[in-house]
Amino acid sequence: QVRLVESGGGLVQAGASLTLSCAASGGAFNTFGVGWFRQAPGKEREFVADMSLSSSERWYGDSVKGRFTIFKDNAKNTVYLQMNSLNPEDTATSYCATRTHEHSRREYSYNIWGQGTQVTVSS
Repeated sequence: QVRLVESGGGLVQAGASLTLSCAASGGAFNTFGVGWFRQAPGKEREFVADMSLSSSERWYGDSVKGRFTIFKDNAKNTVYLQMNSLNPEDTATSYCATRTHEHSRREYSYNIWGQGTQVTVSS
């Protein structure tokens, strides 16, 4: 069964960039897509980005459009999230997850979740 491991988080200053990795162990993703979510303290989990693994179609949350890019490396069984122009509002724990539904990208459409990686952006 596939397991997801996020990495790449850290502490950066506003305006900096980070690239998060979501590595699938135990085999390929074998799912419709992979999404990124984030959750700040005291707030609900927020949709960030999603990639369809078959078509490579991408979706982004409104708060990150134009700043974040999701992409994958099939040979490494890894999905990435490139984050540019980070600001303190991006401070959150970021999670990747596999999507079980072909078209729905609501949170309940994702079944396997990683443990998360912390992104902290200082002003």
